[in-house]
Amino acid sequence: MNLGVFESAFQSACSAAPAVPRPFRHAASRADREGAARPVLAVLALLLLALLFAGCLRGRSSGAAGQGDKTDIQNTGSDTMVNLAQAWAEAYGGINPGVSVEVSGGGSGTGIASLINGTADIANCSRQMTAAEKAQAKANTGKDPVEHLVGYDALAVFVHPDNPLREISLEQLAEIYGEKGGVTHWSDLGVVMPDPKRDEIIVVSRQSNSGTYEYFREAVLGKKRDFRLGTIDMHGSKDVVELVARTPGAIGYSGMGYATSRVRMLHIAQKNGGTAYAPTVQNTQKGSYPIARPLFMYTLGEPQGAILAYLQWIHSPEGQSLVVQTGYVSLAAASGAAAPGIAAPGAASAAAAPGAATAPGAEAPGVEAAATASRAAAAPAAAAEAHQP
Repeated sequence: MNLGVFESAFQSACSAAPAVPRPFRHAASRADREGAARPVLAVLALLLLALLFAGCLRGRSSGAAGQGDKTDIQNTGSDTMVNLAQAWAEAYGGINPGVSVEVSGGGSGTGIASLINGTADIANCSRQMTAAEKAQAKANTGKDPVEHLVGYDALAVFVHPDNPLREISLEQLAEIYGEKGGVTHWSDLGVVMPDPKRDEIIVVSRQSNSGTYEYFREAVLGKKRDFRLGTIDMHGSKDVVELVARTPGAIGYSGMGYATSRVRMLHIAQKNGGTAYAPTVQNTQKGSYPIARPLFMYTLGEPQGAILAYLQWIHSPEGQSLVVQTGYVSLAAASGAAAPGIAAPGAASAAAAPGAATAPGAEAPGVEAAATASRAAAAPAAAAEAHQP
């Protein structure tokens, strides 16, 4: 701290004290002496308070652990995961007040861009990073992104409660959402709407920087087909649900954790005429529900310090219990194993995809093993036809 201002003020106060002529100083009263000292004492008090305040500021850290009493972790990305990420952050702050996890959404693309730019410590993603994104992160930061599997989500398809439709196939969804699709009215599917004026399908989607958008396109439309023109593209998962809730002719998709009593989740079949399954934890576990996906967190390089501790806690039974409470599928539920732990850097472990058995004695997924686990989990719909409800 620069004390020049206080030193100057101190000297000015001293010079401002009323002087008593030398021959008559013995005659100065006690009140006179006390009055002369007051400005000096005031300056000294201000100086002491300033020093104490500077010490308090030095006691707070602005970044990495070990530099002070407070550590901030910047966590941004997937709107699908934002409610879960906030629940984790709030609960962790309660047990570790020395760490503040700052959560924001914006979509998986936003989180990845922040990681690439070095402005995020953890990026939440409902899809995997592409090879190009990983290369850009390496070029910008000198570190390779590391993938951490943290849970699973069933992607639900919503309609208004007044819509009599109860189930739909992936093929029918592709004709609704895909370019040059042949289904534009509910009557094309044999659905009779209570209000004939609501027969046109209002197609609600997500913005293109969303991991949910990317996953839906790949799982429903296929890699070679794009979305139709004229969709209403919403910024967040909650926005999709709210629009469908107030639009009787609408259809939209989002994570099942965003379901409310004001919308209906459709049962989904792999093919026309096939068995349709509800987006539930149980069907996601079995691999029966055809549009389920893994959820990821990415860090720049292997996590260290406070970030490692936070990811360890997310993989603990307490952290994974919040996955279930917010409407998603925990790692333990998906693998059928005990609640997972998290390996320290350099440890090896593996995880099973939903519907797959965990080998006896195999470790649950951890930070180091997330990439391997996510590759096994990336397409849980592959076994859908082999299961019954």
